[in-house]
Amino acid sequence: MTARGDLESGFVIEWLVTSGNGAFACGTADGSLTRKYHGLLLAALDGPAERTMLFVKVDEIVTYAGVTYELSTNRWNSGAVTPHVAPPIARFYLDGTTPVWEFALGEALLEKRIAMEPEANATAIRYTLVHGDSPASVAVKAIVDYRDFHGNTHARAGETFRIDDVAGAIRVRPPFDAPAELWLRADRGAREITNEWYFGYELSAERERGLDDSEDHVHAATFGVELRCGESATIRGATDSMPKTGAIDVAFPLRAVRDSATIEAWETAHPALAAAAPPAIRRLVRAAEQFVVARALPEMPDGHSIIAGFPWFGDWGRDAMISLPGLLLATGRADIAASVLRTFGRLIDGGMLPNTIPNHGAPAYNTVDAALWFVDAVRAYVEATRDEAGLEEFFPMMHAIVDAYVAGTRYGIHVDSSDGLVAAGEPGVQLTWMDAKIGDRVVTPRMGKPVEINALWYNALRTLAEFAPRVGADPAPYRSRAECVRRSFARFHGGGDGGLLDVIDGPDGGDASIRPNQIFAVSLTYSPLENAVRRAVVETCARHLLTPYGLRSLAPSDPSYVGHYEGDVASRDGAYHQGTVWPWLLGPYASAHARAFGDRPRARALLDPLFGRLDAYAFGTLGELYDGDAPFAPRGAFAQAWTVGEVLRAWHELA
Repeated sequence: MTARGDLESGFVIEWLVTSGNGAFACGTADGSLTRKYHGLLLAALDGPAERTMLFVKVDEIVTYAGVTYELSTNRWNSGAVTPHVAPPIARFYLDGTTPVWEFALGEALLEKRIAMEPEANATAIRYTLVHGDSPASVAVKAIVDYRDFHGNTHARAGETFRIDDVAGAIRVRPPFDAPAELWLRADRGAREITNEWYFGYELSAERERGLDDSEDHVHAATFGVELRCGESATIRGATDSMPKTGAIDVAFPLRAVRDSATIEAWETAHPALAAAAPPAIRRLVRAAEQFVVARALPEMPDGHSIIAGFPWFGDWGRDAMISLPGLLLATGRADIAASVLRTFGRLIDGGMLPNTIPNHGAPAYNTVDAALWFVDAVRAYVEATRDEAGLEEFFPMMHAIVDAYVAGTRYGIHVDSSDGLVAAGEPGVQLTWMDAKIGDRVVTPRMGKPVEINALWYNALRTLAEFAPRVGADPAPYRSRAECVRRSFARFHGGGDGGLLDVIDGPDGGDASIRPNQIFAVSLTYSPLENAVRRAVVETCARHLLTPYGLRSLAPSDPSYVGHYEGDVASRDGAYHQGTVWPWLLGPYASAHARAFGDRPRARALLDPLFGRLDAYAFGTLGELYDGDAPFAPRGAFAQAWTVGEVLRAWHELA
């Protein structure tokens, strides 16, 4: 919780609410649009994909005791800011995952809340006059659009939305044929259709990213209501005209139930840890639920997946598998974890897990590590649940992955028979998590035998050797291969400053760049390294890569280091894995530190600085990355699944 009364604080702080079907809403505390992704309803028309901007924002004008207050800010390309004074925000905070504003209207206090209905394309905004001796007159302008959530709208001459008053609600349709329509409904008061274009919203965050920084939207209608002390009014924007329950404010009790259930599942799974957990962990447990979505497959209509990050990512295989132990197992939702594993397991092809899952067309399989992370996610699931039936189900999938890597699969992925290590890569293809690409140029190609891929390979072989007897399989082949990998891992010795090489047997030989990928050779459950080497790896990462908020992706001493992630798309992609700080890596680093040095409290304390970021960027969650140079400005997506997941996983492991 925090107070937010000044204009610039509201300009920076962002909030997020999600529905669980891929739809979401997000914005700034002061109501201004700084991203093209800011909106009250970005509906998932074919969940969790085809996300479409429908309901952009509301502008409220409140009159109380003869004084008029404007509660939302707008910034325009002309340089104008309206209104000229900051909104009268007395406090902005989260109640569970529900953002709450308290506006000071002289001696009165008006509360505003935003929530989404679970598994629905529906957002509700509720206003309550908490106290005040006189009635408050509230006018709410509903600003709308219809576009892909990655796009920008620029009005064309003669282009008019089709807006009607139908059965007590405002129906909004774009100027063209579309698969959905927006319904705006209030539970009390008056409504009036406006249908007026507002031109030239300034999107400052998009300008900083080198993208289109201007947009036009439509003022569809204005809702008006008079509130007396203790009274509330709700406005709902949705793709259906009414919720099934008939109460348009149903989002709020349902959201409260969902938040309570999330905490209850965690407390039930880990009663002692939950009782001793700092408030930040409780907040992250709630944040974890925001990334989990329904993902139906033809043979699995009740499946689940994990959104990699908000506001622009979809569900990615690598991110889902890395995030799963923290988001779902640490929070006591093993049933959903199993569903996510089944969803991705059914999409394994050629021993590979999808990198991305489109709703239409074939999945993209351009990843060498996602399948190996799948094996580790299954290991974590079985370890947490002792689900022997689940192990029987997943073991053939893991076996198929190992077989395919040995035989060879897409993109040159294969096991080198001379040393048992995994080699991968083709020109122009990015296969590891360091996957930035500018045109046809892969920024960090890492062709050859990357260190973390082979750490994951060893971990996978040891995992299957452990599981094989429990399903009636022979563990010997896995043990034999694992032992070969363990011996060959010595080939990674000799990296920069006593660490490990990042890649061996690449087109140019070995790569001694000091990168964080080596930390996985220590952090994973099964490590191929002797303890002295583990300590050397952790110490190398500490000297060159460790920051309060994560590990740099490249040592500052490297000529290719870029300390700031900013500029246009090419500039940002060129910096993405060339020095930026990735907070999700703090989880593996903390685990590796504990394994190497045996000091669990010290390792756990490494996570503490990130707890302070819960109120510093997106409220109540953790984002994608930071600048490599101090003061480590936050960058990228403001809510990232593997950051939240890895902090939760590591904290639970070390606590």
